Amino acid sequence: MTPRDASEPNGSRWSDLDRPPLNVTALRRGLVRPGGLWSEVDVVQRTGSTNSDLVARAAKGEVTEGAVLVAEEQTAGRGRLDRQWTAPPRSGLFFSVLLTPSEVPVARWGWLPLLTGVAVATGLSRAAGVDTALKWPNDLLVTVGGAERKAGGILAERAGDDGVVIGVGINVSLKADELPVPTAGSLGLAGAVSTDRDPLLRGVLRSLEDWYGKWRAAGGDPGPSGLQEAYAAGCATLGRVVRAELPGDRSVVGEAVAVDGDGRLVLATEEGMQEPVGAGDIVHLRPA
Repeated sequence: MTPRDASEPNGSRWSDLDRPPLNVTALRRGLVRPGGLWSEVDVVQRTGSTNSDLVARAAKGEVTEGAVLVAEEQTAGRGRLDRQWTAPPRSGLFFSVLLTPSEVPVARWGWLPLLTGVAVATGLSRAAGVDTALKWPNDLLVTVGGAERKAGGILAERAGDDGVVIGVGINVSLKADELPVPTAGSLGLAGAVSTDRDPLLRGVLRSLEDWYGKWRAAGGDPGPSGLQEAYAAGCATLGRVVRAELPGDRSVVGEAVAVDGDGRLVLATEEGMQEPVGAGDIVHLRPA
């Protein structure tokens, strides 16, 4: 799909006063600058998956590090474990970025989804005035009516030998009757002071640029970069009893006590063992 300015006549910025299209010209002006991370910003009206599109463009050599692809609507957005992610047009932020951290050992690239979570939570806290929390490894939680709800997710995919495409989906203005499942939420339902997606997207991408720069400067080490500490401070999973549903139909129940240097969630089981979990689905069983 050819990138298109969301403010073109057939995507009139005022076609939906509650959900105006993104202003790609203003986004480029605010984000793409000499010496900065973001090299280009494209907005498409509708696509299957921004992650799939950006991975394909990277494979063809059409984009370089810092490319940002945003969709006003995704028809085949994916979360972890190939779960579907759908939302009404212009009701959220659905975007992917290409990163090529060549100076960071590949073994540390697993921190990128966690880094993105910290960056997104930080950016939204400032721009939307909403308290957010992170559910390991890649969910963004908000509080709606006293209950934790998922308002966003992150998906990282390799792009060739030297790149990673990270996709982010955030429910911004979804109303209660538009939620895909009862456990979902949105920034609007959580009392955001603003649901204007232009400043929200700029805030998130600037925060991501800042955290990525710190992490990259530290050679990907989550300690000196401050990333490990920041993630632990914002992680709603730590201190809770959880069930980790692991590959091979195995599950482990224990208290989430730490996120280790490899970004794994460490569970203390009833048998007195500490088991690091590197991949799996986490279910919060009891509040912290």
